[in-house]
Amino acid sequence: MTSNVSYTMKKYQERLEQMLPNVFPEELSDDPTVKASLYSLLAGGKRIRPVLMYMFADLLGVDLEIIDDYAVAIEMIHTYSLIHDDLPCMDNDDLRRGKPTCHVANGENFALLAGDCLMNRAYERVLDAVKKHPETIDAAMYFATNAGILGMVGGQSIDLDSEGKKIDTGKLCELHEKKTGALINTSCLVPYLIYAAQKGKNEEVEKRIKRFSAGTGLGFQIKDDLLDVQADESVLGKTVGKDERDEKSTFVTVFGEKNAQKMLDDTYSDVFCALDELQEMGYQVRDLRQLSELLQNRIQ
Repeated sequence: MTSNVSYTMKKYQERLEQMLPNVFPEELSDDPTVKASLYSLLAGGKRIRPVLMYMFADLLGVDLEIIDDYAVAIEMIHTYSLIHDDLPCMDNDDLRRGKPTCHVANGENFALLAGDCLMNRAYERVLDAVKKHPETIDAAMYFATNAGILGMVGGQSIDLDSEGKKIDTGKLCELHEKKTGALINTSCLVPYLIYAAQKGKNEEVEKRIKRFSAGTGLGFQIKDDLLDVQADESVLGKTVGKDERDEKSTFVTVFGEKNAQKMLDDTYSDVFCALDELQEMGYQVRDLRQLSELLQNRIQ
């Protein structure tokens, strides 16, 4: 990781980490569902989605205090999705972020409740953001849509329905555009929608951000699929080889490892083109470029 983006990411990560322990009222600290929720929420991770949200807010000149609620909420939504994804009725995994998964550590019943708890608390946070800043209502609607059946949940539905089946390229892309891409799109577009509400729409900027976010979401998933066959489990922090075990259609199982690598490189070429065009429009994209390089070449 280059020093510039390392410093920037640390700044945003620390901002987020200060807020996460306090997402539930103190009087609920002994509640077993709250404990299970915080077990997973505070387990670490790169916090890529909130970092992207803060990066685009800074890029567009949006006040980070307005973004805070959305940044916390998207990390809560992401964490709930991981808890549910790991459950025995889903992927039945026992390792996440280098620790026992939520249901292994807290029991399946409280893991299920923890996911529900984080999801609902995230929407409470978003509604609070709209109450404080009514102009963010479009951003809130976009957030909710991308987390639901038209986005992340819809992708998980396709994923489960596709196990043990061969699916075509279109369905594979739809799966991952929703399951992985939807929250990344949210991270990038929420700051733009707030910017547009405050200062007016800029369709050329919007077009480049959408191009960046679509490529980043797709690239993130292709890399995940590659890591499932390439990574060291102790470094990755989660079980490897489970895609083949579960007979899942991935970019590796459908296209092969070599072709998947080429798709990854082509996808990031488009991401960098979108950043080049934003730079030509006068925006400072150095941190986003370095973060993209980091994501393309990550080992976990």
